[in-house]
Parts: sequence; C-alpha cells; structure tokens
Amino acid sequence: MAGMTTRTVRFDEETEKTLTQIRQATGLSISAVLKQGLLGYHEKIMGTASARPYAIYQELDLGPEGYAIAPASDTWRGVRQAIGRKINR
Repeated sequence: MAGMTTRTVRFDEETEKTLTQIRQATGLSISAVLKQGLLGYHEKIMGTASARPYAIYQELDLGPEGYAIAPASDTWRGVRQAIGRKINR
C-alpha cells in the first residue's frame, strides 16, 4: 500500500490495558484505534473540534450558582442587590 508507514511504539501496562479495552468495546483494530485517537487529539489541539455551547459552559466552572446575583428573569432584583452592595462598602 502506498503512503503507509510502519511505526514501533512502546506502551506501559496501563496504556496496553486501555488499548485492549477500547478494542474489545469497539471491535476496531489497533491501527484504527490509534488513528482515531490521533485524529481526536489533532482536533483538540488545533481547535477544529466543534464545541457545543453547553460543553464550553461546563469548562467555565462558575460554580453551583455561577457569578450572577439573580437570574435573568429577575434582573431588577439583581440590580438592586448590586447597588446595595456598592453603597454598603
């Protein structure tokens, strides 16, 4: 096959176990698993993976309440609280 290269890689026990589990779960060959892993990593580092809005939100880690004083549906309460905090400094 033209364009194919043979590589030799060394895996520790944990990596070998992970590879075996992935192969058993997917039925893919070692080459296919490694190719999918490389493509996924390439997308991650090159920023070509299309992140969904919720995935981006999860990465922000704003905590259980985020940074909002009040929900958007109750903006006036949030404004009053923010002004009250500034006045009471």
